Amino acid sequence: MAPDASSIRITGVVRAAREADVAEIAAIYGHYVRTSVATFETDAPDADEIGRRRQGVLARGLPYLVAEVAGSVAGYAYAAQYRPRPAYRFTVENSVYINPDHARKGLGRLLMLELITGCEAAGCRQMIAVIGGADNAGSIGLHEALGFRHVGVLRQVGFKFGCWVDTVVMQRPLGAGA
Repeated sequence: MAPDASSIRITGVVRAAREADVAEIAAIYGHYVRTSVATFETDAPDADEIGRRRQGVLARGLPYLVAEVAGSVAGYAYAAQYRPRPAYRFTVENSVYINPDHARKGLGRLLMLELITGCEAAGCRQMIAVIGGADNAGSIGLHEALGFRHVGVLRQVGFKFGCWVDTVVMQRPLGAGA
């Protein structure tokens, strides 16, 4: 009997995102904006806006990565400054999104491992994950597996799809951050 397609793990190439990837990144993110509480955005940004955001991340010397499978962007991850005040300059917040056709195959882990390495190389000391939906078991599990610890739940801080939504806050030290 052939294995269930959802149990097949795929190998992707993780690399720096390029301008040419922006449309595929916008499509992946747009799916989550329209269908989930993983993000609290309610209107999907277009490719031009995603490109501007990508440039902002890169201007800070932080990584913006994609996982490529069979020549297409199957997921992406990036780190952005956690808060704008100078005292937070060594703390980043991560984001990771996977094309639903490639979910639960290990790409999130590949992306996050490279993201963590890139942030450590950039001198970052702490990484924060702000996870939309306290029932987002996939994202919470991924972050736990990579050494993130629960630091809190912000109750009913978002309102999307007619419901109040929690966020789970997780934290991981980077490099000398411990």
